[in-house]
Amino acid sequence: MKSMLEALFYGDIRPEEQVVPRNPEYRNISRRLSEAMELWKEKLSSKEFNQLEAMLDLRSQSESIYATNTFINGFQLGALIIMELFL
Repeated sequence: MKSMLEALFYGDIRPEEQVVPRNPEYRNISRRLSEAMELWKEKLSSKEFNQLEAMLDLRSQSESIYATNTFINGFQLGALIIMELFL
């Protein structure tokens, strides 16, 4: 079995693939979002719907960058707390 450092080095640790929200509202919100997208797909022209999807993709990318930075900040904070234990 690889150590955590070996797994990290070889790219075997990918926390973003392991995240499954435990909040009970997550599935409900996801379902409502899918339903809303279907409604907009019916209401908008193909070009307009593609523009909407492009905008939502940009928002998703922005949220992903934010989540990455939040993860890094939390990890750094945890490391600083552990370091303080040894001082």
